[in-house]
Amino acid sequence: MQQSWKNIYDSKSVWHAFRSLTNYKRRSPQAENNSTLANDLNTFYCRFEKDTFTPHTHPAAPPTPITPPTSALTIREQDVRRIFKQQKINKAAGPDHVSPSCLKVCADQLAPVFTQIFNRSLELCEVPSCFKRSTIIPVPKKPAISGLNDYRPVALTSVVDHLKSVTGPLLDPLQFAYQDDAVNMGLHFIRKHLDSAGTYARILFVDFSSAFNTIIPELLSSKLLQLSVSPAICQWIYSFLTGRTQQVRLGETTSSTRSISTGAPQASFQTLCIGCES
Repeated sequence: MQQSWKNIYDSKSVWHAFRSLTNYKRRSPQAENNSTLANDLNTFYCRFEKDTFTPHTHPAAPPTPITPPTSALTIREQDVRRIFKQQKINKAAGPDHVSPSCLKVCADQLAPVFTQIFNRSLELCEVPSCFKRSTIIPVPKKPAISGLNDYRPVALTSVVDHLKSVTGPLLDPLQFAYQDDAVNMGLHFIRKHLDSAGTYARILFVDFSSAFNTIIPELLSSKLLQLSVSPAICQWIYSFLTGRTQQVRLGETTSSTRSISTGAPQASFQTLCIGCES
């Protein structure tokens, strides 16, 4: 318990300490096991797709130049091994059914293989199709459901491609989504500023509706190039966003698979990085 209070700016540890003190256990409402609802939700989550909603046949291959640009990012084997060994075994597996416990136990054997796969992906600016599959778990936002928008889509993607610790140093230190509590940090800086006489603070909160669902890969790539992001990384991001496949799972029921090239899987680390840039 005392360890949780050592760093008051680590919001995750602070909230964990509060839950331990109050013995608070949040009860999450469960979505009903219904095949029709699963397909309706999948169609709803694809509503921003430019093409007509059609069942998945084959993923669309993203356009690539004859000679891919050189990537400045290289994944090291020791980093992959370290991340695999740090996997939390209680986390859910992705659509490929590769569990975190498998990666953790077999880290020494799997790290060299996946390091080659990752670096080859960066070299070719292509994301393997198995890393672009996602299973969406609808989480009810409130106990009384009145419509499809009352379900929050949480995408389960392949555990293998969660390389946050490798790319973390490349992120803006003031980017907080899914990392720290931006509100707590903002209040800290504001109160520190207000300690000086004659000062004031103004706060602007902006919430973009369906921000992740409406990402257009072509526009995003163009914007990233204008921000001096390397062409190789832009092409890799474009490959990640296009030709994705997704399905919705409600309990033991799974919807049909759809192909989508608009938006990005919610709650995945790649989406976090892309959302920061867009």
